[in-house]
Parts: sequence; structure tokens; C-alpha cells
Amino acid sequence: MGIAAPLPVTDRFLEVLERLSSRSIEEYYNPYQQFDWPEKLEEGQLWMTPELLTVYGTPFYEELGEETIHRLSKWESINFYSLNVHGIRELLIEVVGRIHMPGFEVPSDFFHHFIGEENEHMWFFAEFCRRYGDKIYGSTAMRADSAWEPEVDNFLVFARILFFEELVDHYNMRMAQDESLCHTIREVNRIHHQDESRHIAFGRELVSLLFKRMKDTVSAQRLAEVEAYLKRYVVYSVNSLYNPHVYRDAGIADPLALRNALVADEGRRPYERKAIRKPLGFFLKTGIFTDDVLPVV
Repeated sequence: MGIAAPLPVTDRFLEVLERLSSRSIEEYYNPYQQFDWPEKLEEGQLWMTPELLTVYGTPFYEELGEETIHRLSKWESINFYSLNVHGIRELLIEVVGRIHMPGFEVPSDFFHHFIGEENEHMWFFAEFCRRYGDKIYGSTAMRADSAWEPEVDNFLVFARILFFEELVDHYNMRMAQDESLCHTIREVNRIHHQDESRHIAFGRELVSLLFKRMKDTVSAQRLAEVEAYLKRYVVYSVNSLYNPHVYRDAGIADPLALRNALVADEGRRPYERKAIRKPLGFFLKTGIFTDDVLPVV
């Protein structure tokens, strides 16, 4: 992590910061009093919208049978919230490290709101996992495969955060509106979506400025390397939803074979593309990506 040049701040960025900071104050809630946690959630019913399950769109969705699909929806739900816990912890480390760093003076005040809200999200996702799954699934972070310049490093940190938030928000919005799910699941997803809409609006503005600053300081070859790395991160993030430990907990006999079959199944591609449509469109519109071709990782 190194010191970078000042952000090329615009009037629009200042207006967005002021508006989002005001909303953070006006819409603040106490997360420790927000949720009415039932002692248990009913088994034998869906815990996740069917279209969001990793088997949806493949022959396995019909072959597994209703009972296994219900178990799978429980453990995929726990995996989804576990990924939130790990992703939030990693982004908090990065943002805390930059909150008072030269080059980030202007968004520093909003970072305080961001850090506070993300810490609370991490708490209620962990609470859900421990109460209803008695575990938080593990995760391995994808590390940078190059020694990046400070401008590149800062851009990639916030580009990864933005992608993670937009991917998660796709799931939050869908489950918050799904009346076949229980009230607790809908409420957790609704509250997270409410806060993430501010974070995504901020992230898009900040990433655009960081991309402009990076473009002014690095070569075209470096930009191509950054695009390749970020695309690998997109695929890595999507693949993290296919967790063999989840399939094992759902009672599937050969969880690793199922995981490999699902990752390779072309029937999954339309649903994966739907989940990343918004961040992919943003990366293309801003010129961060030159095309929408993703690698096989």
C-alpha cells in the first residue's frame, strides 16, 4: 500500500458524497435491535430463491429431488452469508488502511459511515450463520499476482469492493422480494440491500475517479494486465458460490464431482451472467474492461 496522488475530484463527486453521508445519518438503525431472531428456521422449506441455487438451470435441479433441494438451499444460504462475512472483513481492512491516507482526504468522512455500516453487516451475517448453521464456511482470498503501483493498487482495492457489493446485491434484491422465503431471510436481505445501494453509488463514483488517475500514470500494457487480473477476480468470485462443503452438508454423495460438473455446465452461464450484469456493464461503460470476455479459471 503506497501513497497516491490526490483524487481528480469533481463537483459531482462532492455532491454524491454529501448526499450519501446525509442518508447514512438519516437512515441509521441499530442492527442489534433491528432483527427478531427466531430460535430456529423451519427445515424442509426453501432458504434461498430457487433461481439463485448453483444447480438451477442444470439437470441436477430436477434429479436431486425436493428434499435435497431444500437442504441445499439451507447450506447455500449459509455459504452466501459466510462469503459476505469474509468479503466484508477483507474490505474493512483495506478501507481502514486508507481512511486517513494522503490521496483520500475527500472521501475520508464517508469512509467512517462505510466502515461502521459494513461492520454491522458483518455482525448480522455472522449471527445468521452461527444461529441457523452453527458454522461460518471458510474462504480463501484471491491475492494480487503482481507488485502493483500505488495508483493501481488503490484502484483494484475499490474495484474489487464494488464488484463484490454488486454481486451480493443481486442476491439480496431477489431474496428480499421472494415471499416464498421466511420473514427473517427476507428482512436480512432487505436491510443489507438498503445500505448497499448507498455503498454501490459511492463505489461507482470513486472507482471512476481512481481509474482516471490510474490511466494517467501507467502504460497501456499495465492497463491490460489490470483488466486481466480484475476479470480473473470476477470469475473467482462467481466460482466461490460453488462450494463442495455445501454439497456435502446437503447430503450429496460426491460433492467435489458435483462442484466440478456445475462449474463446467454451460447451463449455468446465463444465470452467472445475470448475477454480474450490472458490475460488468459498469466496467465496460467506464472503459475498465475492453470487452465482456471472461477467462476460464
